[in-house]
Amino acid sequence: MKALIPAAGHGTRFLPVTRVVPKEMLPIGAKPAIQLIVEEALSAGAEEVVVVISPEKEIIRRYFEGDSVLASHIHWAYQTEQKGLGHAVLQAAPFLVDEKEPVLTLLGDALVAGETPSAAMAAISRAHGGASVVGLEEVPVERVSRYGIVKGEPCEDGDGRVLRLSDLVEKPAPEVAPSRLAIAGRYLLDAKVFELLATQTPGTGGEIQLTDSIRRLLADRPVFGYRYPGRRHDIGNPAGYLKALNEFL
Repeated sequence: MKALIPAAGHGTRFLPVTRVVPKEMLPIGAKPAIQLIVEEALSAGAEEVVVVISPEKEIIRRYFEGDSVLASHIHWAYQTEQKGLGHAVLQAAPFLVDEKEPVLTLLGDALVAGETPSAAMAAISRAHGGASVVGLEEVPVERVSRYGIVKGEPCEDGDGRVLRLSDLVEKPAPEVAPSRLAIAGRYLLDAKVFELLATQTPGTGGEIQLTDSIRRLLADRPVFGYRYPGRRHDIGNPAGYLKALNEFL
């Protein structure tokens, strides 16, 4: 299994500090946040990790190149234009498009405290013939417009935490949202998603949305959701970062 970490965003919600320090490099104890995410990917069984950064975030690359053990697992890709998460993921395609197994994708600004979902998602995928799996969390109705929201039915296995998905919608208005189950920073995706992203038209916000390509993938391949028990923290804003510090320290 290979993993992908998109980490090219400008960090506008955490200005002005992110003019100097990328949000992914903010410390969680003695380690930067992105190292914890790389370690999660490796512990889930990933042998190689592709990290997508922007040219302004070379400090991330320099940090990992100073660690000979971690550096041996990491490849680098660049997003030179900010065109959305789907566009960032697409930049890793040369490393991943021919993969026979689903690609583990972990957002670079999402830390999960407690039980991390990546290994469980890999197990769910194997149990369903290598199908795609997205990590989920339930959010308040007033926040559904911030996320990709899914529709699905619980599977017989998985203790109610595993769902067979029938639809995904990026940032829906609360009155039309199919549920309150939001995609929460972790994905295990069939490599066909890279083909779909290459032809994906801009969606919400005029950006290339990963959710839109997963929805197209769902048209001919199964996609499952996993309501994982760990707690996701968005370290891309000060409040989320402080919550993560309280959880991890």
